[in-house]
Amino acid sequence: MRLRATRSPERVAKSLQIAKGKAKLKPSVTDSTFPFEFCFVFVLFLQFVAHPNCQQQLLTMWYENLSGLRQQSIAVKFLAVFGVSLGLPFLAIAYWIAPCSKLGRTLRSPFMKFVAHAVSFTIFLGLLVVNASDRFEGVKTLPNETFTDHPKQIFRVKTTQFSWTEMLIMKWVLGMIWSECKEIWEEGPREYVLHLWNLLDFGMLSIFVASFTARFMAFLKASEAQLYVDQHVQDDTLHNVSLPPEVAYFTYARDKWWPSDPQIISEGLYAIAVVLSFSRIAYILPANESFGPLQISLGRTVKDIFKFMVIFIMVFVAFMIGMFNLYSYYRGAKYNPAFTTVEESFKTLFWSIFGLSEVISVVLKYDHKFIENIGYVLYGVYNVTMVVVLLNMLIAMINNSYQEIERVVISLVPQEDADVEWKFARAKLWLSYFDEGRTLPAPFNLVPSPKSFYYLIMRIKMCLIKLCKSKAKSCENDLEMGMLNSKFRKTRYQAGMRNSENLTANNTFSKPTRYQVSTPSRQATVGTTLTQRKRRPACSCQRPLAQSGLSDSFLMCVFQKIMKRLIKRYVLKAQVDRENDEVNEGELKEIKQDISSLRYELLEEKSQATGELADLIQQLSEKFGKNLNRDHLRVNKGKDI
Repeated sequence: MRLRATRSPERVAKSLQIAKGKAKLKPSVTDSTFPFEFCFVFVLFLQFVAHPNCQQQLLTMWYENLSGLRQQSIAVKFLAVFGVSLGLPFLAIAYWIAPCSKLGRTLRSPFMKFVAHAVSFTIFLGLLVVNASDRFEGVKTLPNETFTDHPKQIFRVKTTQFSWTEMLIMKWVLGMIWSECKEIWEEGPREYVLHLWNLLDFGMLSIFVASFTARFMAFLKASEAQLYVDQHVQDDTLHNVSLPPEVAYFTYARDKWWPSDPQIISEGLYAIAVVLSFSRIAYILPANESFGPLQISLGRTVKDIFKFMVIFIMVFVAFMIGMFNLYSYYRGAKYNPAFTTVEESFKTLFWSIFGLSEVISVVLKYDHKFIENIGYVLYGVYNVTMVVVLLNMLIAMINNSYQEIERVVISLVPQEDADVEWKFARAKLWLSYFDEGRTLPAPFNLVPSPKSFYYLIMRIKMCLIKLCKSKAKSCENDLEMGMLNSKFRKTRYQAGMRNSENLTANNTFSKPTRYQVSTPSRQATVGTTLTQRKRRPACSCQRPLAQSGLSDSFLMCVFQKIMKRLIKRYVLKAQVDRENDEVNEGELKEIKQDISSLRYELLEEKSQATGELADLIQQLSEKFGKNLNRDHLRVNKGKDI
């Protein structure tokens, strides 16, 4: 099928956003045709991303600022990667000094960022191997032995010190933690948790931090013990010196350490973190055409294993509790401690899956044949259920998942190219390096570059500008509210004065008093008093305006701002209404689909009506034929008679 939509840049951008996870397909769950339609849309989307036009656009963005490297052979690309591996520290220094130079723009290209991060993680894995290289042939000190550099040294001070490889590993871990923090800041916690690889990174780094923290706590305790020895012990050796128990504990060999010792916990957590670190290699496998489908098959295999684990845990727990209840009363009365405790029951049943348990685990020393027979039956049923049924079912599920990837992408729509899903996974990997930022890998990202200081200063400047603007707007709003309140008070005061004057005049003319008959001097005095009273309100209401210093130009400016805001609101409202009224391409497609579905429904109803009409005609013809035959027979009989 020809996907012409990939020629539109907007659709390509939207597709890439969906592939990255920023945009999602949200079908209607209430629709009865949801499963088929959503799967069909998803298949078309896979075809869209795997289309040559879309892949061409992705390749162009992938080799940004490196157009000459795209046409080179694999050997030349390998040499380029090897050169980046050797010169990564110098490239990082050059990027710190001049991030906007030509070399800086080259390092910001997605391909170079991918190579730099891959090389950095490879060096990190190499440090993990080098850290264990001194024990490849075995340790020289046995668990019941101790060694020190001088007679007064505490043994645990020697064992808890960090080596140079461990210090480098800690720097790499800090760099990766800083990178993950920036990713959480940019994408948000919800988007970060949606990606399973981020959860793997978070777990790996958390375990590394816990391991190094426990190791550091053990080192602090040993250092405190060493400080006590240096201050209170006067002898040259510690062999004949009585020390407090909390100090003497740090002179013991490994076989006398507590099970909850911080150093033991640190070593166990470190082993788990190393395993998770090497499993992180699977993240970059989709970049290769050979290993990409294998990585996708591995992902589906993990999903199948999780489905299988539900049934496995149910069966396993049932037999574990049952066998423990059967043999828990015979502790010490068996040839081995199997099934006598919950721990032993778990070990025995787990290793029996791989054929590492013996039948003697259910045999008793006493002549209790009924218990033994029940043990034989339960143990046999468990082995048949787990080994013969469930494990073979898991193998079949894994095989089916791999064959689906090799043969077809999704069983609904067959594909001509078997690498469609691999191209989709590779596109998701590429898109993670298209965003701006995170150019330098760990641990080089711990040192802030001049660009970081520039961005920090610009952000502080923008925050100050926003703060000043918000204060200015608040002052203007206060002035506007004060002006409106003063006008309102003035209008209300003048109206009150008019009412009082009218009321006074009415009272004067309606009810004459002795003050109306007066001398001219008294009338003049009264007139002067009334004039002063009439002038006071005007002065009192104008006093706030005069004190505030509001001029006509300021009032005009405020009026213009208010009108601009009203016009802006009106324009935005008109644009929103126009966008809502317009019919976009998606709605046209929906209308076309509705028309086509209506057409097919009408044709189907027409065909059904035609078939029913044909059946009715056939039935009528059969009935008329039978009646004609009967009449014909009757006529013939009449003629014969």
